[in-house]
Amino acid sequence: RRVHGDSESRRRQTRWRFGPLMSSEEFESAQMYNSKKTDTTVSLMTWMDSMSSSQFNFIRLALIFVPIGSIILLTAVEDIGTKIALFSLLVSSVAVLFSVYLLVWILRRDEGTCAMRDVSDPIKEGSEGFFATQYGTIFRLSFLFAGGLVLLYMYRAEPAMTGTLERHSLTVPVAIHLPQATMGLLTGISFMIGAFCSALSGYAGMWVSVRTNIRVTSAARRCYNEAIQLCFRGGAFAAVINVALAVGGITMMFLVFRFCYEDVNVRPEQIPLLFVGFGFGASFVAMFAQLGGGIYTKAADVGADLVGKVEMSIPEDDPRNPAVIADLVGDNVGDCAGQCADLFESISAEIISAMILGGTLAQQARIAPSEAVAFVVFPLIVHCSDLVVSSIGIMTVRTKPGLPEFDPSYGPLEDPLKIMLKSYAVSLVLAVVCFVGACRYLLYVDTLPSAWTYFAWAGIVGIITSFLFVFITQYYTDYQYAPVRRIAEASVTGPGTNIIAGLSVGMESTALPVICISIALLLSYNLGQSSGLLNANGKPIGGLFGTAVATMGMLSTGVYVLSMSGFGPIADNAGGIAEMSQQSESLRAITDRLDAVGNVTKANTKGYSVGSAALACFLLFSAYLDEVSAFTGRPFEVVDIAVPEIFVGGLLGAMLVFLFSSWAIAAVGTAAQDVVKEVRRQFLENDGIMDFKSKPDYKTCVAIVSRAGLREMVKPGLLSVLTPIVVGFIFRAVGAYKGEPLLGAQVIAGFLMFGTTTGILMALFLNNGGGAWDNAKKYIETGAYGGKGSDTHKAAVTGDTVGDPCKDTAGPSIHVLIKLFSTITLVLAPLFVAELK
Repeated sequence: RRVHGDSESRRRQTRWRFGPLMSSEEFESAQMYNSKKTDTTVSLMTWMDSMSSSQFNFIRLALIFVPIGSIILLTAVEDIGTKIALFSLLVSSVAVLFSVYLLVWILRRDEGTCAMRDVSDPIKEGSEGFFATQYGTIFRLSFLFAGGLVLLYMYRAEPAMTGTLERHSLTVPVAIHLPQATMGLLTGISFMIGAFCSALSGYAGMWVSVRTNIRVTSAARRCYNEAIQLCFRGGAFAAVINVALAVGGITMMFLVFRFCYEDVNVRPEQIPLLFVGFGFGASFVAMFAQLGGGIYTKAADVGADLVGKVEMSIPEDDPRNPAVIADLVGDNVGDCAGQCADLFESISAEIISAMILGGTLAQQARIAPSEAVAFVVFPLIVHCSDLVVSSIGIMTVRTKPGLPEFDPSYGPLEDPLKIMLKSYAVSLVLAVVCFVGACRYLLYVDTLPSAWTYFAWAGIVGIITSFLFVFITQYYTDYQYAPVRRIAEASVTGPGTNIIAGLSVGMESTALPVICISIALLLSYNLGQSSGLLNANGKPIGGLFGTAVATMGMLSTGVYVLSMSGFGPIADNAGGIAEMSQQSESLRAITDRLDAVGNVTKANTKGYSVGSAALACFLLFSAYLDEVSAFTGRPFEVVDIAVPEIFVGGLLGAMLVFLFSSWAIAAVGTAAQDVVKEVRRQFLENDGIMDFKSKPDYKTCVAIVSRAGLREMVKPGLLSVLTPIVVGFIFRAVGAYKGEPLLGAQVIAGFLMFGTTTGILMALFLNNGGGAWDNAKKYIETGAYGGKGSDTHKAAVTGDTVGDPCKDTAGPSIHVLIKLFSTITLVLAPLFVAELK
């Protein structure tokens, strides 16, 4: 409930930190202006804020009774594939309803004082303005590429109309044969659907963040529990929408394509091949969103820190810093929108590739059609359970209400990270139970009654791997542990030793994650091989699907992990609002505590993203081999890097990761130079800024980073999209000349192998190194080694500015890059094959 005093008390709250109180006339004028302000969401927010308790309870009851009634109706459906698809559509719809419940709960909280709103309104306007412009550019590029896909498919080589697919020594019919124009149109449509859903998931993350941040700041005045719940549920809203869009979008396409092509000899196991464009569209938008947002946020952050903290010795988020609003806007367009688009395309790519591999396994193992379709829709049910178990975990995030200053018996504040990890453990336990149940229900084969248990164990391997990735990332990026403290200690002797220590920690941090991925892949593959599923020649063929199940297990709590990711930028913004609106020291202590934990949760999510990307790329690579085999009617299992052209393709893939990272980091550096020059100019020409006598020009810095983000995202983005296409077509031509029609596809396979492995290592290095630099600075700011303003602190700030573009621009973009390699080659695989004779 909003509680306001009289007009005079509200007038006194409207004072800008470094200006005099408004006069009564000025205040009344401001009130009239605010009452006339137009906002596309005002009606929605007014309705939610005024919602009665009975209406609010109606949503709660709907969340209970709608699923129960729908499940009862689903029992009348006999076909298992249709039943699971309809159930998935139902769960994703209920998840959207649950997200509305969270949104209503958030927006019913008060927006704080007028001084807080004076800070939050420019953040909201800047974020939404940049998002609209950025995504306008992205959608123009998306329409261009969708049209190109349609044209390329219309002129691709004809697939092998007869012949056999001898994958794993089994002869099966060659896959889908539809008219070229139809395949092109379906691919283009699915590409645009994936692009739209990815954009919508990013927008949801940004939209809720800019409305939750001020409510967290306001809640910190009265209740620690409310502040934590607001911060976490703001991230949870975007996370639930994210996964619901992925599951709902893919399910809808599955149902539509199955209905439309049921009578043209397209089996249910083959349907996932019709919407591979969905994953490409999601990756395409995620790439430009992550790049543009990352360049924006880190250019502003680096410029603000170098001049504000190092040269002028003013605190972080100080209102005297002309770049501070641009920095706070960047948290929303980079960390929120970009990260949401990233995980959306991770989940989409994993679902599609697992559906393709499940269909292939069902055909090779000659599983009965009634049971085969269950292997295809299995990924959908796993992510439906994710929506359910993570939602339960989200609702258990809580601590003791109140504040120590109001209750002497309150005791010390509980660590926010421990609060979230306890609820994460709840979600993990529930995920294991649901996963095992899903395996028993869908992967049970009458002829092999124990096969499902091996896949259940593979899923548990993936769940354990996700927990280990979160813990390992926390170890290397949290200042409670030795690696970050080692960097802080190195800062005592200057920036040079700080950077050396940070590079060392970043490189070291790649070892344990790679070992975890390797063990998970080997275990899950061999568990799948031990399932007893055999081809016609008696050879085990369940290994690849075992790794697919492990990947699903790793992402089986993706909603909760993404909620933790959204916690970070909301907490960062809340701290900035508290600092700029000159709130009490006790309030700022709470927001600073949330902000410090937010840095760890963001780093944890990046590590989780790399791990899931690594396993997903292995699946996509296997799906690529299957698609080439299906298209050509020839076995394609071995990639021989002793062939010079294939080795060159691998080198090009590894090189692209370095070149892409270079261009992304350089873009941040170029834009940051402009910000530094502008901030210095304002401090030099306006002496009143430091004395709180005049207000900095925030708009100029916002304009600088906005132009830079839009301009600089295009070059590395197009590099990542066009390079695999160009390489594939060049070596396709070479193969046609040499009489080797598969050479182009083989070179692209080498490109994928080298590019993916290099990208995984580079992303781990950049993410963990950058996160460690950041939290070494945070550790010093707690008072260690001289605290804020000391030479040690300035050295740590320098290291942090080196790590900023690594952890928030280049590193997260590489997650998308390696999956973009896989999705674009999966979509264009038939085009890399020369004319078959």
